[in-house]
Amino acid sequence: MNIPVIVQAVVLLTLSNVFMTFAWYAHLKELNNKPWIIAAVVSWGIALFEYLIQVPANRIGFTAYNVGQLKILQEVITLSVFIPFMVFYFRQPFKLDYLWAALCMIAAVYFVFRGHLQT
Repeated sequence: MNIPVIVQAVVLLTLSNVFMTFAWYAHLKELNNKPWIIAAVVSWGIALFEYLIQVPANRIGFTAYNVGQLKILQEVITLSVFIPFMVFYFRQPFKLDYLWAALCMIAAVYFVFRGHLQT
């Protein structure tokens, strides 16, 4: 089975971003009563899994896309993972401004990938 590069990259980057989001922010809720060094060590442990997925994701993606395209793709994925994380894990309210930010990111995707869209 031949899975397109973009699908492989998006799936792996999404999975890595879930780990990254937990590494960066879950300690604010789960370890807020522990010393910051404990939170840092736990976060590094989680981030290791993020890197073990993110590095191959970018290597696979780089076979078909440039670094700028991969970065914009990662930012869109970050927003797509972070908003549900914030709403469901932290119980923060969803704001319309997040939708406007997402629309700006969609425009960014269009501009960096439009050469691929025309071929």
